Amino acid sequence: MSADPAASERWLSIVGIGEDGVDGLSPLARRAIERAAFVFGGTRHLALAAELITGEAIPWPSPFAIDGVLARRGAAVTVLASGDPFLHGVGNLIARHVAPAEMLVVPAPSAFSLAASRLGWPLAEITTLSLHGRPLDLIRPHLFDGARLLILTSDGAAPAEIATLMAKAGFGPSRLTVLEALGGPAEAIRTATAAQFKLATIHPLNVLAVEVAAEPGAHILPRSAGLPDQLFENDGQITKREIRALTLSALAPRPGEQLWDIGAGSGSVGIEWMLADRRMRAIAIEPNAGRGDRILQNTAAFGVPGLELVRGSAPEALAGLPRPDAIFIGGGVSRPGVIDTAIAALPSGGRLVINAVTLETEALLIARHGTHGGDLIRISLDRARPLAGMTGWEPARPVVQWSWVKP
Repeated sequence: MSADPAASERWLSIVGIGEDGVDGLSPLARRAIERAAFVFGGTRHLALAAELITGEAIPWPSPFAIDGVLARRGAAVTVLASGDPFLHGVGNLIARHVAPAEMLVVPAPSAFSLAASRLGWPLAEITTLSLHGRPLDLIRPHLFDGARLLILTSDGAAPAEIATLMAKAGFGPSRLTVLEALGGPAEAIRTATAAQFKLATIHPLNVLAVEVAAEPGAHILPRSAGLPDQLFENDGQITKREIRALTLSALAPRPGEQLWDIGAGSGSVGIEWMLADRRMRAIAIEPNAGRGDRILQNTAAFGVPGLELVRGSAPEALAGLPRPDAIFIGGGVSRPGVIDTAIAALPSGGRLVINAVTLETEALLIARHGTHGGDLIRISLDRARPLAGMTGWEPARPVVQWSWVKP
């Protein structure tokens, strides 16, 4: 490979290195290491590249930080990373502080690419996840019969922990393949089912390949809005399934947006918002301690541990929260200042949805509709129930919903 003509103008090089060490590096990557006055990397990375390092080798500090790299801006600096630096790697963090024009990046094959090549899996057609340093519950939304997953793990214990989670959720027959130290002399590939996972002494650098097989009754999460109420731990304070589906339709979730779920109850609306896309963000505001605990249980069960819980009452608890793109108020509507604070927090184009079940809160929404506009609907549902040995219609409590988009 010829030298990059712009490389001389770039003070920072980011070089991906695999378990095969310097043998897998291109000439350009080798030169970036040899010419660096400072080489940053993990202890393992520095050892793999040791024969090429002529400058000062600097291991990453604990806790991890890139301050040392940024402090040497303008010097010849090289950062060593695993595989592709921009696939769950250090490159993503560095790019927040260093412009592309200041960097020369030489990636190596990612762990996902290596795993797919060993298994013969089409990488574009499977789900890839990083559970490195993240809650294992994140796997739950991706468990359905026939799914194939590639998962970056944290250590040698993680594959067994994932197998246990899957077996308990009804995915015991799933085939799990552990791909260890890919690309290096210690590479190994072993397979077991989730229910009978007994692989021992797993290399800490591993990728877990999962071929999901569901047992009858497995905990598979539907992707449509309006999940069954019984899936949520709740004390009766829950936005019911049909109302929740209409509420989410009005909230109109878009990838990467932030929701405030005020008076969250069971957290059902925020959880379904998070399930719409892995980039979604949500904050549940709930003053009741027991309900707050249930929200945390539900976020784990639905695989959305990133949903943040704020224990407190609006509007006081809203101070200092990240700006929302949409707000749902399911409880505490009548508290002074709640609606006005929500309206003030929204940006132009932000959505506000409020549900009311009492005459008092209904009157508030009618008044707001009169002054602000938006959509005001009354939702009535009847459910078939046993009645004196036969079946009859039982009306549910009607809900008035006001939805509004901020100009």
